[in-house]
Amino acid sequence: MGLKEGTGAARLAKVAGLVGLVGIGATGCSAEEVMRFGWPVGVTPQAERMRELWTGSVIAALVVGVIVWGLILWSVAFHRKKSDELPRQTAYNLPLEIVLIVVPTIIVAVLFYFTAITQNFVTDKSENPDVTVDVIAFQWNWEFQYPEFATEETQAPVSTVGTSDEVPLLVVPSGKSIRFNLRSTDVIHSFFVPEFHFKRDVFPDPEKNNQDSSFEVTKIDREGSFVGRCAELCGTYHAVMNFEVRALAADDFDRYMELRQQVNQDTGRSYTASEALAEMNCGELCTPYSVTTRPFDTDRKAREASGDSN
Repeated sequence: MGLKEGTGAARLAKVAGLVGLVGIGATGCSAEEVMRFGWPVGVTPQAERMRELWTGSVIAALVVGVIVWGLILWSVAFHRKKSDELPRQTAYNLPLEIVLIVVPTIIVAVLFYFTAITQNFVTDKSENPDVTVDVIAFQWNWEFQYPEFATEETQAPVSTVGTSDEVPLLVVPSGKSIRFNLRSTDVIHSFFVPEFHFKRDVFPDPEKNNQDSSFEVTKIDREGSFVGRCAELCGTYHAVMNFEVRALAADDFDRYMELRQQVNQDTGRSYTASEALAEMNCGELCTPYSVTTRPFDTDRKAREASGDSN
């Protein structure tokens, strides 16, 4: 009898393993995608560190789940009702109670430790970041200022502001540390770039509101264009308060900032973001306008009423 039960359990384990492998294979996911457990791909070391915390937490949860499921199935399989005789009743089981207190406490302590380590890494700021950007939010637009770069025309910081026709471009270098200083001129907004896996509320008078108004990314791992959004309900046009992060190679960023500081001879004023990118002519990443989102069309006649117009 014992041999048959052992053989049956081994066969069941093999079938379960085979079903699991087929299930993973059928999804078409790579091993790296499977280990993400649904976590999206990020473009900063901070985003990757959060992904590692997520993966570790899910694996720990699955291990606990498998143990609990195994104990449940074991109880169902081997402790079924065999007669009308009442089993021996145990009022207290001190060793079991100690285990049920100590084990969850250890699990929580370990999760707390790794969460604190990850949080400290994500919110850490260096003494001298490579680039600093002042982010100014207002209903329903964004302004990005570069305090380390001044225009020849006015000696004011290089600045990019969105319009009804043009989504603001936040141009930054890849592979460099970037400090974002946030503030609002009216209500609470929220600076959110999904690929950063990070968002932070943008407060008016952040010091008065006791808010940490800046954060830093160690680097952006690759060049590209990434949509940015306001993630705090801030009024009528909150949903269309978008911007775009454009990560250029370090040399291209330097060239971009050189142009932004110069006067465009064709217009007689400082280069705008779109004019500078068009002048650089360096391929897709120098497209003058946003490629991840578009401005809200304020023309009331641009859409048709739904339903039958007859």
